[in-house]
Amino acid sequence: MINNPLIFAATSDIAGKVRGKAFPVADLEKRLKRGVGWTPTNVMITCFDAIADSPFGALGDLLLIPDQDAGVELDFEDGGPVERFMLGDITDLDGKPWDFCTRSLLKVALERLKAAGGVSLVSAFEHEFQFKTGGRQPGEGYGHGGFSARRVFGETLMAALDQSGLGADTIMKEYGVNQYEVTNDPAQDHRSADQAVILREVTRLTAKRLGEDVTFTPIRDPAGVGNGVHIHLSFLDESGAPATYDENGTAGMSKITGSFIAGVLKYLDSIIALTAPSDVSYLRLTPHRWSAAYNNLGFRDREASVRICPVTATDPSSVARQYNFEYRAADAAASPHLALAAIIHAGAQGIEDGLPAPKVTEEDLSILSADELEARGYVRLPETLESALQRFESNQTVCNWFPADFASVYVAHKRGEIAFLNGKDTDARCHAYEEVY
Repeated sequence: MINNPLIFAATSDIAGKVRGKAFPVADLEKRLKRGVGWTPTNVMITCFDAIADSPFGALGDLLLIPDQDAGVELDFEDGGPVERFMLGDITDLDGKPWDFCTRSLLKVALERLKAAGGVSLVSAFEHEFQFKTGGRQPGEGYGHGGFSARRVFGETLMAALDQSGLGADTIMKEYGVNQYEVTNDPAQDHRSADQAVILREVTRLTAKRLGEDVTFTPIRDPAGVGNGVHIHLSFLDESGAPATYDENGTAGMSKITGSFIAGVLKYLDSIIALTAPSDVSYLRLTPHRWSAAYNNLGFRDREASVRICPVTATDPSSVARQYNFEYRAADAAASPHLALAAIIHAGAQGIEDGLPAPKVTEEDLSILSADELEARGYVRLPETLESALQRFESNQTVCNWFPADFASVYVAHKRGEIAFLNGKDTDARCHAYEEVY
């Protein structure tokens, strides 16, 4: 059969979906410079393919410029087509970054972090997902049997991630029904978000090649566990040395780390609309689900929104290289670029304001009254997407981190998503997200 190999130029949009346009491989050099055409109103396409109220209408033209350093060429060697795609940046026709390009927004946040703290970011995204196909595997939470049942998938996925340049790390049978977790090596600056997008796409492609189907939805069953995205973060100074750890700091936090985390916690109830942005995300973000329900820092505590992670080293230099913290109030309904941008802006605000390191909790905050929580500086995070959107759009400090119209466009997009769900009960809403993520 005749064939003209294609490359898919892609963006991870504010719906957390990977959209774009394909072009012939033979045109790559031209497209790296000139891109492919794109349309402003595309930003209003919700995850359900409904178009929310758009300020752009039918007007305007943009370019999606692929980045060869964020490209994937994946050959499963199964007789099927080679998968080729490249992430890129959306610009106007003069090459200026577009205000609603999530990748460009992340690059701006990273520049702010470097200016505020003189550090660069190292990060990695952990992903949980579930198979929609296959049996329930009772009694196999973290089990060898559950892993072995998907060994072919796991080994194919690890090879595919390596081929895609991610550096495969681990895969495991998670606690939930047909739930697995996959991790890859950390990366610097915006590349970790690129890798998170690539990992999700490669995982879906691998499953389909094996006749399976997976979902990264925040939660499939309200009575079951959810699928989180845990974002690990650490810093390097201008010389490339670790800058996250100080053996004399609270729980090992350096001054920059403490202020950064304090900023994240201060603005967490406003940025969660960007990091956990689906209607069903808030079914997962409840106490005792090992997710996040309060704006607290925990010491190796998987109920905390931000967690200081364990290290295995004992000598100070090795501890400094391993030391990192984890943002846990996120899921795969969010664009990795936008979620990471929001976290970085909050942390950079904390550095700029010189916020002191937060206290570390090692207790169950859900047993405290609202007055007790307030007295200690904690808040219950929003319990619905609408509440999260209200806190986001009413926090002028947070809105000012982004271009002038970003907040209003984002909120309109998300309210269009909510409108699609009107009249659906909880099970139907969960199913709707399961189908699209």
